Amino acid sequence: MDPVNVPLPFQETVEAHGHLIDSHIMERIFDTVVEFQGRFEVEIFQIGRTNSDPSHLRLKIETPDRERMDSLLGQLLGLGCTPAEDGDAETRIVEKDCCAPEDFYSTTNHRTEVRINNSWVPVGRQRMDAMVVLAADGTASCRRLRDLKADDKVVVGMRGIRVIPESKERDRHGFSFMSNEISSERQVDTAVRQTAAIMEQMRRDGKKIIIVSGPVVVHTGGVGPLSKLIQNGWVDALLAGNALAVHDIEAALLGTSLGVRVVDGRLEEHGHRNHMRAINAINHAGGIKGAVESGRLTTGVMYECVKANVPFVLAGSLRDDGPLPDTITDMNEAQDAYNEHLQGAGLVICLSSMLHSIATGNMLPSWVKIVCVDINPAVATKVSDRGTGQAVGVVTDVGLFLDHLSRHLIPA
Repeated sequence: MDPVNVPLPFQETVEAHGHLIDSHIMERIFDTVVEFQGRFEVEIFQIGRTNSDPSHLRLKIETPDRERMDSLLGQLLGLGCTPAEDGDAETRIVEKDCCAPEDFYSTTNHRTEVRINNSWVPVGRQRMDAMVVLAADGTASCRRLRDLKADDKVVVGMRGIRVIPESKERDRHGFSFMSNEISSERQVDTAVRQTAAIMEQMRRDGKKIIIVSGPVVVHTGGVGPLSKLIQNGWVDALLAGNALAVHDIEAALLGTSLGVRVVDGRLEEHGHRNHMRAINAINHAGGIKGAVESGRLTTGVMYECVKANVPFVLAGSLRDDGPLPDTITDMNEAQDAYNEHLQGAGLVICLSSMLHSIATGNMLPSWVKIVCVDINPAVATKVSDRGTGQAVGVVTDVGLFLDHLSRHLIPA
């Protein structure tokens, strides 16, 4: 018999549903099988006949050894393939806080379901690099390793798990911009117009719009337009670091940003101490809210957040001066605060902050749209490369982008 036709010893049958062709998932499934030195035979392929109809793929796969089969199944699971003859998800009990069973299932950021009592149960609070924990009421949710508690019931292995990758919309005329491209050739007006359209759609859908920002917003003249967006209800939460707030408050109180005059770009004499003067003023007021209520702080992004009751989170870092009393210096607490405000988000706009953009992207499910604005194309690339494939890069000056965006959404 021809060796090519000799069956390999380990065989499985998997199925996938969705827009498999439009999203190039089917070819990725085939490539993955070959990558693991396996073979595949298409038993069923039914293509959706309308824009909304999913396609159905049933595939027989073979590998030369069990180790490669297990690895292959793990990869195919992330592409939406589920073993055809699948039972319930297997679980194990956590024996010690923060310690998962060795064979725990590690989540992706795609929609996930687990099979419990012969029924598929959606997994809540979806995010990557988490465990799936089953509650006593039959629900399932993602939980980080550090949040596991003894006696938690954790899903292990790869059986009884169904991942549903995000697919391209077949009718994508309105949101063609939301494809994961990173290009300096895209016109700012076009990017702004399409971002504004998405923001308007989020408002109609009742989903939150989150801003993740670095201090470059202040340096590039973005404080005014971002303040207008906050005033007019286009921002549901601001996630940033200590630096954004310090530079914003320095500009509001002293007219400088890192000692450089905002109005003319000239270096202020002894301006190097201004950021510390800003921190000191907020300390005297007992915090940013206290500075606003006392009349000490009367303009700027942080002022507008307080006045509009828009929540903000300032996550500290090792290099922070001060920091401001509002800054959360415990990284675990800061992550928790970011994560809570991201629940219910439909759009996240990241403004020139590689660190906070990547961190935020890692907390999001794949169906939340991300627009990453930065003059450096490498930032958007890194956000996408670190698992946030839905991120779209707009390579431009952040201040210019915000100015155009506010003008588009808030006509004079």
